[in-house]
Amino acid sequence: MDKSYIKEILREYEKRRENALFQQKLRQEEVYNKIPRLREIDTEISKTGILIATAMLQNSQSYEESLDKIKTEMEKLKREKAILMTENNIPLEYLDINYTCNSCNDTGFLKNGSKCNCLTQELINKAYKMSGVQHVLEKENFKTFDINIFSTEPFEGEEYSPRENMLNILNICEGFCINFDEDNEENLLFYGTTGLGKTFMCNCIAKALLDRGKIVIYQTAFKILEIIEEHRFRKGSQVDMDDNNYNLLFDADLLIIDDLGTELTNTFTNTEIFNIINSRLFRRNKTIISTNLSLMEIAETYDNRTFSRVFGKFTPLKFYGPDLRWEA
Repeated sequence: MDKSYIKEILREYEKRRENALFQQKLRQEEVYNKIPRLREIDTEISKTGILIATAMLQNSQSYEESLDKIKTEMEKLKREKAILMTENNIPLEYLDINYTCNSCNDTGFLKNGSKCNCLTQELINKAYKMSGVQHVLEKENFKTFDINIFSTEPFEGEEYSPRENMLNILNICEGFCINFDEDNEENLLFYGTTGLGKTFMCNCIAKALLDRGKIVIYQTAFKILEIIEEHRFRKGSQVDMDDNNYNLLFDADLLIIDDLGTELTNTFTNTEIFNIINSRLFRRNKTIISTNLSLMEIAETYDNRTFSRVFGKFTPLKFYGPDLRWEA
């Protein structure tokens, strides 16, 4: 993402902080006009730091005694303030600053300097808006899912009809979203030929979790390998965003790898795909893989480590039936 977009997001954070402070000032004036004594109390409380510093400079030997007196007086003022507000039916938190995010106080960064989840999500939301994916998610989600487009006729010796099979997949995917926060090591593998609803189902899950504030990264296997190559071989430019894009492959709440098998497969790509999957499993971050390959083709395309990891820790869901792109 271009640095100008990051600056734009941070400017929005600054506006949020300014608005939160402005709204607090309005509430303060409202309360002070109603209860003038509260203004006096807050003025006295705001002098605490100066009183402590003065006590230390004037008589360092009796500093602790002076400090105890200051604390006692401050507690007395706070109790008086609480009583006045309660008597006037004003909630005690009414004068607090109401930040949009209390974790970072609308700065985008935590006290240790790391990005707050809200900033990470803003960056992702911006990326979705830039790519136009949000428009797809508005059309392709669980609310717009139509089970009636799937055939009720038997299909090529499968035990269930395409509609029965899709109902089962739908139930599993909805359960995946509902139970997403549980430490159940649930990951999904969608496989089957093109035009059977795999991408639509990925979009349904992405929309459901994005709406819950989860960090969702949805990329094709080809694009993921591009991100990896940029991180490894072109680190001289756009370092911060390259690192951010790369790290999110491992740290995002959900990574959706679409079109696995369309990327160029060699020792490097196999190793990188395995590294991502294995690292996410180790961190207990959930992953969905969508591929047009059959199970046998996956086994033939990727090495045994990748294959065993996928089948050991992923729930395979087979999509089958007539190509929906040709259905009226």
